[in-house]
Amino acid sequence: MRTLTIEPLTKEAFAPFGDVIETEGSEYFMINNGSTRRYHKLATVETAQPDDQAIISIFAADALEMPLVIRMLERHPQGSQAFIPLLSNPFLVVVAPLGDAPVPGNVRAFRSNGRQGVNYHRGVWHHPVLTIEKRDEFLVVDRSGSGNNCDEHFFTEAEQLLLDPHRDSEQAID
Repeated sequence: MRTLTIEPLTKEAFAPFGDVIETEGSEYFMINNGSTRRYHKLATVETAQPDDQAIISIFAADALEMPLVIRMLERHPQGSQAFIPLLSNPFLVVVAPLGDAPVPGNVRAFRSNGRQGVNYHRGVWHHPVLTIEKRDEFLVVDRSGSGNNCDEHFFTEAEQLLLDPHRDSEQAID
């Protein structure tokens, strides 16, 4: 079983999968008579149908037992999905590129610093929310509308991957 190397979450590394939502290194302009920095359009909500709506929710997530065997990934073909941490806790992100099914050899893992959120582009394969803390909360911006918006892919036993946030990335086996 291949152990995923957990990479730092950066805009450049995550670009094939979506947007990193963060203020550090992002452009801004001043508003409210100069008292507020507006970091404008850090991500774009993607929807597929004219009647779709962008919605805002809060997810209260419990941590899964680690190390975690990655048995499945999901995607949202009708819209993007953004996760912004509300409690400033680091969290993990597991993703695979667009395609009919995720390819285990192309799956990547990232660690947010707790001040970064992610916006998965429409159709990008990803694992459901992976909090490191026992319980965490996220502001979620995604799509509401008709039609199926969640595809799940389950890996065969031979394709499954191991996610171990306690293992040093240099020790990970490819």
